[in-house]
Amino acid sequence: LSLVKSLVSDAADIKNSTQHFTEQLSHAQSEIDQLKMQLKKSEHEMHFDALTGVLNRRAFNKDIKGLVEQNPQGLCLIITDIDHFKLFNDTYGHQLGDQVLKAVAKRLGENNQTGIKLYRFGGEEFALLVPQSQLARARHLAESMRRSLEKLVLKDKRKEQRVDNIRASFGVAQYQDKDTDSTLIERADKQLYEAKRLGRNRVMPIT
Repeated sequence: LSLVKSLVSDAADIKNSTQHFTEQLSHAQSEIDQLKMQLKKSEHEMHFDALTGVLNRRAFNKDIKGLVEQNPQGLCLIITDIDHFKLFNDTYGHQLGDQVLKAVAKRLGENNQTGIKLYRFGGEEFALLVPQSQLARARHLAESMRRSLEKLVLKDKRKEQRVDNIRASFGVAQYQDKDTDSTLIERADKQLYEAKRLGRNRVMPIT
């Protein structure tokens, strides 16, 4: 009888210990899941622009460096800048200016082919990396984006304002032998500057 009582007691202890261990394991798994979610959120915040939701400059720097070093042939870079963006902020306020940035980012990201990535380059500038392409095709893509932006219409219901004069200039460059990420950016930026100099709302180079 004493042995039976001892065995029953041991079995109860084992059951309690197992239940306690299971609860601890479940709690630990929950903490791991939370940490994974936090890590994923941190990684997202590290590589994505908070306002527009597109990739940010940090991600751009990492990606262009990797492409230039590992798979540069046919790589094209498009840099675009919203024309007279300061005027939107001065005329309509920063909130509507932010809406313009969001709308432009969304429109630039629409219908992009697989492999093409869009980044907020800084301020009102955006960049697109177009791998395994060529200058003529990248220019055509930039031109279609420019025309698409011209059709954008934003409405501020609170102030009953309508914004339909969104325009952008584009500079395009293709990887050349011995290019670095810096020289490729410099040539695309030079073409963007030329588009601005010639009157804005255009893609450079012309051919």
